Amino acid sequence: MTEKPTTRRSIPSASLALGAAALLAVGAVGIALFRSGETSAEPGESINATAAAAAEAGSMEDVVASLTEQVRQDPDNHQAWFQLGLAHRAMERFGEAAQAFRRATELAPRDADYAAHLGEALLLQGGANPPPEAEEQFRRALELQPGNPQARYYLATLKDIRGDHRGAVDDLIALLGEAPAGAVWEPQVREAVTRIAQTNNIDIEGRLPAPRPAQASPATAAIPGPTREQMEAARAIPPSQQDAMVQGMVDRLAARLRQNPRDAEGWIRLMRSRMVLNDPPAARQALDSGLAAFQDDAATQQRLRTSAQELGIPSS
Repeated sequence: MTEKPTTRRSIPSASLALGAAALLAVGAVGIALFRSGETSAEPGESINATAAAAAEAGSMEDVVASLTEQVRQDPDNHQAWFQLGLAHRAMERFGEAAQAFRRATELAPRDADYAAHLGEALLLQGGANPPPEAEEQFRRALELQPGNPQARYYLATLKDIRGDHRGAVDDLIALLGEAPAGAVWEPQVREAVTRIAQTNNIDIEGRLPAPRPAQASPATAAIPGPTREQMEAARAIPPSQQDAMVQGMVDRLAARLRQNPRDAEGWIRLMRSRMVLNDPPAARQALDSGLAAFQDDAATQQRLRTSAQELGIPSS
């Protein structure tokens, strides 16, 4: 597979290309995206840290090379083929992404996400003239997983491409109405509805459901999530290297806080990272250091203590 990166082809207004990470993340962002099959009290926590570290460690070209070697050595690993497709998708190599996703669907034909991603890659590769197979894959995804948001979004996109703008708007509004609180794809779907309606003079006043953002705690509100590319990169790094990368990232954060201790968000991030790494004593030490840095600021000290309680950091 030797396709050079391409500029995204023009697709009418509905196709904002929400992207793999956003559309898969109905609930557990990291776990749903990477198909790990693991569970966690807070899905995606460790993925977030690993993703940021992996992004610092190398380029997406390195990720593609690593995954290409992985599928060469283990050609029946459907997860590796899917990850390779995500990496090509992130680089807008839609033809190569489609090849990788197709192989994943052949190896795991009952996986709705694989079918939906193959349909997306075919749609983006075809531009304003999507092949019939794209719709077939989206409908296949819905057969396997009724309500799959990625398939529903792109089927609405196809309606818009074919001139059924009202039908596209209706379908997208219905998707918004069923979005779980905090769905990361909700803003993109909302933007798509607005664009289609404005472009085609469709009145949607009073039809859009109110956003339902997820409740954020002080322990997590100031911590940005990884980008799609970071998340895709993280999954390609061998687990043995992931641990070292995450530890290095956390150590760099701790060193920065020693140089600039008046950073409440930084201390919260460090506490959270130590707990993700299953090191409560180090998390407690981070709390104590943060409290010492804000001896003259009772409000910030209380914020740090509240965050520590929410993170489950043991008391001294």
